[in-house]
Amino acid sequence: MNAGDLVARFLKAIEVDTVFAIISVHNIPIMDGIAREGGIKVVTTRGEMGGAHMADAFARISGKLGVLISSTGPGAANAVSGLLEASYSGTPVLHITGQVPAKYLGRDTGVTHGVKDQLGMLESVCKAAYRVNTAEEAWGILTRAAQEAMAAPAGPVSVEIPIDVQKALCPEPPFKQVDLRPASPMLPAPEALARLADRVARARRPMLWVGSGARDCGDLIEQFLDMGFGMVSSWAARGIVTESHPMNLGAMNGSGCKDVEDFYQDVDLMIILGSRLRGQETVDQSVQLPTRRVQIDIDPAAEGRTYASDLFVQGDCREVLKALLAEPGNRPAVDEGFRAAFTEMKQRARENYKKTLGPYSDFAEQLRSVTPADSLWVRDITVANSTWGHRLYEVYAPRTAAHPVGGGIGQGLPLAIGAAFAAKGRDTVLLSGDAGFMMNVSELWTAQQEGIDLLMIIMNDSGYGVIKHMQDAGFGGRRVYGDLDSPDFEQLARCVGAAYVKVSDKNKLAAAVGDILPLGGLRMVEVDMGVIGEAPPYYPFLKQ
Repeated sequence: MNAGDLVARFLKAIEVDTVFAIISVHNIPIMDGIAREGGIKVVTTRGEMGGAHMADAFARISGKLGVLISSTGPGAANAVSGLLEASYSGTPVLHITGQVPAKYLGRDTGVTHGVKDQLGMLESVCKAAYRVNTAEEAWGILTRAAQEAMAAPAGPVSVEIPIDVQKALCPEPPFKQVDLRPASPMLPAPEALARLADRVARARRPMLWVGSGARDCGDLIEQFLDMGFGMVSSWAARGIVTESHPMNLGAMNGSGCKDVEDFYQDVDLMIILGSRLRGQETVDQSVQLPTRRVQIDIDPAAEGRTYASDLFVQGDCREVLKALLAEPGNRPAVDEGFRAAFTEMKQRARENYKKTLGPYSDFAEQLRSVTPADSLWVRDITVANSTWGHRLYEVYAPRTAAHPVGGGIGQGLPLAIGAAFAAKGRDTVLLSGDAGFMMNVSELWTAQQEGIDLLMIIMNDSGYGVIKHMQDAGFGGRRVYGDLDSPDFEQLARCVGAAYVKVSDKNKLAAAVGDILPLGGLRMVEVDMGVIGEAPPYYPFLKQ
């Protein structure tokens, strides 16, 4: 068999059922092998950038490995944006790309799709990147790459295979199922665990800050909430415990929320679980977290990376929590009244935050009232997302939300398409701005061709709203280069056979979404912000 066929067999062996790909001159043997092998859904995307984001979101929602197949040179470069986002979000993505014939590597001969250092380019945005030099080593390198992508801290891994190697014959390897799970989870050191247990036992007003590194710990975290712990999550970790839980603030994690920041000062222990405490959420670590902090993370490089902590415990978050719960003596005697104070603060913080949103103050509640509890919530970077989309729209289950963790605009539509392939009958809801939506609008035809169910809510303010707020705050209100002509979204919807409705009344979002959601297929709701009103600036972009 040739190495292209081997790639197809390998993907079957690791139980991949969906790949996102563009067929091109330097990957035809791989794509031909997948077609002849059968049993794998190939989503033919309109661009490698979109395909990379789709593979990312598919992995985030499904919990499985995302797979992207791209071409060489410009094709691999197009994928960089999505691979970088997968690195930001810690998503396991296996990127398989072609390469020019081996005899041309590094020679700058002008061969089609040749680049100076494709492997170096991919290494710069991935957890790792490898080249297959012979057909015989393909199976081993692919196995290593897939296992490395899945191993915590997860991330994207690229494998490039020169076109002549793809065509080369090799003996059939022993085709058996390949287990990508780690052999055993990382346990905490006993001394560090003992020190952590002592701090927990002495806490009287404790909280958890939960990041995506604790994505699979919801059942254990709920037990801590039952003891009286409060909880807040990063934007990437939403729904690990239902945000309707009275002791879960969700993503109301402090930035621009004085009620939350003030409450932090009365917390005597914050346990940070698998989170970077990213600058976007902490305004570059200026949010005043509780003074006493401990950090649990599987990655030793996480220690002190953003906020300092009194204690760092390296280990799998789930194993650390299980060990703490195993000993009744580790249970804190939470102060009487802490639970009531926390739940009252949560409600007060939400109400006060809503007051900053002008005509959009109840958009989250309107939308949540008509969307199914198990629907997927995917957002692009837009003012609506950075305000009510992140903080007020409640998420009720893990692996039901996704957004560009790295803050890149235009990634929402392909993320939503990838999420829809992992939805398994659930609705997928996208919140996007008009400018971001147009950046990858070609992927709308991928959605149309594949017949997916997707509700798209487009907040149309004819430009870059958040940039205008930054210009107001720091550049004397000189709003330059931020206005854009929007397309006729109704005509755009018609082009792909999508149902369409425009909302021009701030009180009618729920009614519009409630009417269009049951139709299935592609559906588009345009919110006319020119009529409803400009979104108010959000912290930290308030005018000084």
